Amino acid sequence: MASSEDEGSVEEKENAKKKPISAVATAWLIFYNIAMTAGWLVLAISMFRFYMDKGTHKGLYRSIQKTLKFFQTFALFELVHCALGIVRTSVLVTGVQVSSRIFMVWFITNSIKQIQNENGVLLFLVVWTVTEIIRYSYYTFNLLNHLPYFIKWARYNLFIVLYPAGVAGELLTIYAALPYVRKTAMYSLRLPNKYNVSFDYYYFLISVMCSYIPLFPQLYLHMLRQRRRVLHGEVIVEKDD
Repeated sequence: MASSEDEGSVEEKENAKKKPISAVATAWLIFYNIAMTAGWLVLAISMFRFYMDKGTHKGLYRSIQKTLKFFQTFALFELVHCALGIVRTSVLVTGVQVSSRIFMVWFITNSIKQIQNENGVLLFLVVWTVTEIIRYSYYTFNLLNHLPYFIKWARYNLFIVLYPAGVAGELLTIYAALPYVRKTAMYSLRLPNKYNVSFDYYYFLISVMCSYIPLFPQLYLHMLRQRRRVLHGEVIVEKDD
């Protein structure tokens, strides 16, 4: 599931328990988050200008795909940050979040050009763009110890609408891809073959869609708890798994 909202909540909770990171690491994180904020702002402006010029979203993905693929793939650095310990977030949690985004970009939308004009693609593009501008702005100002309240408010309120909308966009996009995947057998491996292994990308995508059923409620409720803690000062006691 491609939401990135949960990552910051975990990071904030654990940062309070550990010593500050080095000045070099802080400088790098500030640069990284400014760059990512700028990248998603460029995407937002490009999307707005395209729609104003064309009056339709048809062809939008094709016009912004290079920028989208670059900045979404650049987010792999977040795994490096976790692995090095300069961001106090689980490598596993961050890995799932980043890889799910990259999967949607490279192995769904980029690979199946017939679905690039689907409404689901437009929906997740808009949601991702708004979410990431808010998220990376939040990280940047937080690192600078000068966090405007409206950014904090946006981060912990807008997800209430954006997260379900983004999930809907992703599911609609994967669903639209299914007929093309089944027809072409793309990324599938059928028996017999020299590896004696079979893999059906069509059923894999169905299993990905099904995984949203247990994951979405858990992540959404967790973010609501974090919202109460951050905005209203409630003490949230979560059970260990």
